[in-house]
Amino acid sequence: MHSAVFLIEFGAIILGLGLLGRFAGRFRFSPIPLYLLAGLAFGKGGLLPLGASEEFVAIGAEIGVILLLLMLGLEYTASDLVTNLKTQYPAGLVDFALNALPGAATAMLLGWGPVAAVVLAGVTWISSSGVIAKVLGDLGRLGNRETPVILSILVLEDLAMAVYLPIVTALLAGVGLAAGSATLAIALGVAGAVLFVAVRYGRLISRFVSSDDPEKLLLVVLGLTLLVAGIAQQLQVSAAVGAFLVGIALSGEVADGAHALLSPLRDLFAAVFFVFFGLHTDPASIPPVILPAFALAVVTALTKIATGYWAAGRAGIGTKGRWRAGGALVARGEFSIVIAGLAVTAGVQPQLGPFATAYVLILVVVGPLTARFTEPLAARLVRRPVSTPPPPESLTQEAVTAPEAASDRV
Repeated sequence: MHSAVFLIEFGAIILGLGLLGRFAGRFRFSPIPLYLLAGLAFGKGGLLPLGASEEFVAIGAEIGVILLLLMLGLEYTASDLVTNLKTQYPAGLVDFALNALPGAATAMLLGWGPVAAVVLAGVTWISSSGVIAKVLGDLGRLGNRETPVILSILVLEDLAMAVYLPIVTALLAGVGLAAGSATLAIALGVAGAVLFVAVRYGRLISRFVSSDDPEKLLLVVLGLTLLVAGIAQQLQVSAAVGAFLVGIALSGEVADGAHALLSPLRDLFAAVFFVFFGLHTDPASIPPVILPAFALAVVTALTKIATGYWAAGRAGIGTKGRWRAGGALVARGEFSIVIAGLAVTAGVQPQLGPFATAYVLILVVVGPLTARFTEPLAARLVRRPVSTPPPPESLTQEAVTAPEAASDRV
């Protein structure tokens, strides 16, 4: 009987997610807010709480996070990452200062403490690579001059997560300074070693993993990713970081083939993850935090626009491209929820989960709109004529009598 209820519940979840995804695709917006709302509807305090399938959904959500980071790593080669670090690190520093610090300051003002401040800084800092990539494709901007600047900022944020997530994991675990420093040192060492091996021996690794049979390639890549993610989590580094590093180490045809094979699995388990996060958020807890979440969303939307504008200007992009770069970076999504989910699981601050849910819901909807309308709106404001005061009456009289005086002299 229990297995039958589980199959009914989980089947209903997957079917519902599919229908929500089709609905979002028809109107060309991200399905993430719909997935979060579905989780709120079927979680604690929702319309129809689930019971039998919750444990399996939790496991699926963890796999979803791992696949999200793996697919992100597959997008970049180690040499691309090294190049971005060398040339675009000032933009990464500005991005951190303008977008992470408002989140940390908000947590402290709300009295949530330093650990929650570090978590909320990450929530407001990291833009949604998935949403932004989809929006750029929908708007036909993948070939624009400002697009490499946008992607460079996203890459730097993803690299920063390899350092940030171990710090958050250590803080949430309540380990001491020595243990936390050791965890960070291990994370940095592993990340550096993987980048070095990927640059020097990436072809050998890809050759080892490569297979002409899609089934074997899928099994090897997925198995290797889960294995490395588990080892990373055992070392308190973060399973997500381990998956990201596996993606970086793979390149060429292997990365392309793995990306094509794993994309449907990524989409499935990522959707399950967003539902899982919503399941653990009581809808009744959102109204008390909606106003501060909205205020923070407005502030960090403006700071993201400023970040993109500055970074594009530094790269020599024109004014219109600068506004387009800024507007494209506003969306937050999957990684903000991943970071908040760590805190929710650890039970750090009860209001942090509802706050992050409201914040992401706002910006994942607003983000595509700012990407589309920031540049034309800025152009319209700049073109607005400036009203000039009328000249003094004496000057007007002089202008009228001047021709007459000239004719008299003639």
